[in-house]
Amino acid sequence: MTPITDFQVKGADGQPVDLSAYAGKVLLIVNTASKCGFTPQYKGLEALHRDYADRGFEVLGFPCNQFGAQEPGDAAEIAEFCTVNYDVTFPVFAKVDVNGSAADPLFEQLRKDAPGLMGTTSIKWNFTKFLIDREGWTVRRYAPNDTPESLRSDIERLL
Repeated sequence: MTPITDFQVKGADGQPVDLSAYAGKVLLIVNTASKCGFTPQYKGLEALHRDYADRGFEVLGFPCNQFGAQEPGDAAEIAEFCTVNYDVTFPVFAKVDVNGSAADPLFEQLRKDAPGLMGTTSIKWNFTKFLIDREGWTVRRYAPNDTPESLRSDIERLL
């Protein structure tokens, strides 16, 4: 296993971001989409982010267009959507693939560290969530239908 703090991703501006900047924090990494039935979860994700930020918690959003083409916009359109509709203040990074040969290495690691139902590794849909502890280790995967609110007790245990 490799801690996620060893990875580099692209920011919404296309510039590299070292996840080591988040070392020592509890993280919730989510593949997001703005035209999905689960999109209203942005509200709950933002609530978690605001409620726990002062205790060392961050939500990290990664837009993905692999599921039903539900994230067709560019970085500026995604940022505007998140801000205008959900007042999102947590970081939203560049659009990524989470499955397949072009999958971002971060999501390859997350899938390996926390398999889904019956040991499957592929991500099934938008708003799959991964909880990361302060040392950068993946603790758990949550399904798209697991609401942000339902994760509070697990997050609090790690804080």
